[in-house]
Amino acid sequence: MACFSFNEMKTKKTLIGLGLGQIISLLSTFLSFAASEITRKGINAPTSQSFMGYLSLAIVYGGIMLYQRPTIKAKWYNYLLLAFVDVEANFLVVKAYQYTSMTSVMLLDCWAIPCVLVLTWVFLKTKYRLMKISGVVICIVGVVMVVFSDVHAGDRAGGSNPVKGDLLVLAGTTLSAACNVSEEFLVNNTDMIEVLAFLGIFGTIVTAVQISILERGVLKATHWSTETILLYLGLALALFLFYSLVAVLIQTNGATMFNLSLLTSDMWAVLIRTFGYHEKVDWLYFLAFATTAIGLIIYSMKEKDEEEQRKFLDEEDGESLRSSLIVAST
Repeated sequence: MACFSFNEMKTKKTLIGLGLGQIISLLSTFLSFAASEITRKGINAPTSQSFMGYLSLAIVYGGIMLYQRPTIKAKWYNYLLLAFVDVEANFLVVKAYQYTSMTSVMLLDCWAIPCVLVLTWVFLKTKYRLMKISGVVICIVGVVMVVFSDVHAGDRAGGSNPVKGDLLVLAGTTLSAACNVSEEFLVNNTDMIEVLAFLGIFGTIVTAVQISILERGVLKATHWSTETILLYLGLALALFLFYSLVAVLIQTNGATMFNLSLLTSDMWAVLIRTFGYHEKVDWLYFLAFATTAIGLIIYSMKEKDEEEQRKFLDEEDGESLRSSLIVAST
């Protein structure tokens, strides 16, 4: 069973991970808040909300790549596929705000956990123990509670069609899970600047094409007030920081810290809905939050054990390799 070590909490790497994780959590909350606000204004153009975020990634990290002129370590079509899936994942989740509440969207994000487990097991051959599987099952129970609450809580100001919204979120988070697994593999096996640059370049292209097909009329008919423009600019900055920091966190601290960090965004969502919008939150939301929190903690604790075990084995392999080299040189 995993145990908590206070000495480990003092390490610089862990503290940096905790700080980055909470910044990412707040950024995630802001993204949900801004997307919900834009939807409230009647602007139903989900893809347009991501365009400037991808463009900023392309400009900044693409510029760094042009300056450094590195050797590209992965095929371009891998990044195109990654960007396409990421764009559609964002599209589905933002679209869900037209039908369900912000709290439901953020709580249902935990569906990415079992999806990541299955994808890593199938494609990355990751082995999982009973404790981690138990945590995932508990997370799924929390997801079921959210959907059940949306079906039966008639006094909730959560949207016109909450069930449809929940299904859109589940589809979007499934695609996001595929993106997260792919990004973790690419970041650890290629170069973080390269991944972010091509994600931005191809993400910009895909969103531009999709906007021209699906959302051009909506954007032309939109009244661009100062508040709306500021929301879009805020989204662009938040998306740039979010993608950048997630790549750093995955590379330095792994998926455990990332999952635990995103868990706190659910708490911020409930607080914003309760105190910012003065909406009544159904009691099942709090039970669902507690359930998913327990499931994620169990999942992450067990994952930590396995990561430490893999690190230990890697260190042993490294020592064996160094010993072999010393013997060979003598």
